[in-house]
Amino acid sequence: MIHATAAHAIVMADIHRASFPPPEAWGADAFALQIALPGVFGLLDEAGGILLARVAADEAEVLTIAVHQSARHRGIGRRLLGAARDRAGADGAATMFLEVSTANTAARALYDSAGFVAVGLRRRYYADGSDALVMRCPITSVAAPSL
Repeated sequence: MIHATAAHAIVMADIHRASFPPPEAWGADAFALQIALPGVFGLLDEAGGILLARVAADEAEVLTIAVHQSARHRGIGRRLLGAARDRAGADGAATMFLEVSTANTAARALYDSAGFVAVGLRRRYYADGSDALVMRCPITSVAAPSL
């Protein structure tokens, strides 16, 4: 697991583009700008996964997570979530949030199995008109980042 910097923005964008429909894919500029913001951190799994998150006070939010289609079903998403929780906990967060399309059953299953629970719904949130399920997971242990 690599702590991503703006220098990794192109690789992160490539993985994101291979994982999301074109209207939802983030470009390298978006990743570079996000990583430069206070409280934002990126993780890169060299096997083909990325995660971008932000910590503010005692809350963390997964901004995006993606695993290249060719690298799925290998535990990469679970490793990224675990590393993000560790990092966010070390930065003082007690809770992690994320949003996922109600239509994305694979991602929802991952988040459910990782301890996230539904706490809200944002109607017609995504470009395709699907709703976003807001999910929350407690960060139970504050450990040093596993990067």
